[in-house]
Amino acid sequence: MTTAPMVEIGHFDDLLRAARGMAEPQHLLFVFAAAELPSGASAQQRADFEAGVGGELAPLMCVDKVATELPGFDALVVEAAAAGPPWAIVFSAALSGRGGMPPTAADIDAAMQHMVDSIKAGRLDGMLPFDRQGLPVQLS
Repeated sequence: MTTAPMVEIGHFDDLLRAARGMAEPQHLLFVFAAAELPSGASAQQRADFEAGVGGELAPLMCVDKVATELPGFDALVVEAAAAGPPWAIVFSAALSGRGGMPPTAADIDAAMQHMVDSIKAGRLDGMLPFDRQGLPVQLS
């Protein structure tokens, strides 16, 4: 069994290059999210949120892209702006095909739903978050 080499992701386009270099076809999955104030927030939580700190992540829209067909982060941002509401962060994951075949639509749908459910539950393992400039975000 071989393992994929570690790739340092300093920008979204590094992820794109890595996905394009994989032996199996890759679909990149994206969930765009915004920060919002939780229901029943305290006065301190409201003040923090208004100061740009805190809140909870709310998934807004999802899309999948074939890695070889996505030109770069700027193209994704333009498409997202035309398709939906303003977003603060985009979560990404890759879904690999098998035997030279791309993932099925059912596989993509299930993986995307898992991402949305995970974001809502605050479980962000296995996803790479990026800001609006395509830079990786460290969430705590």
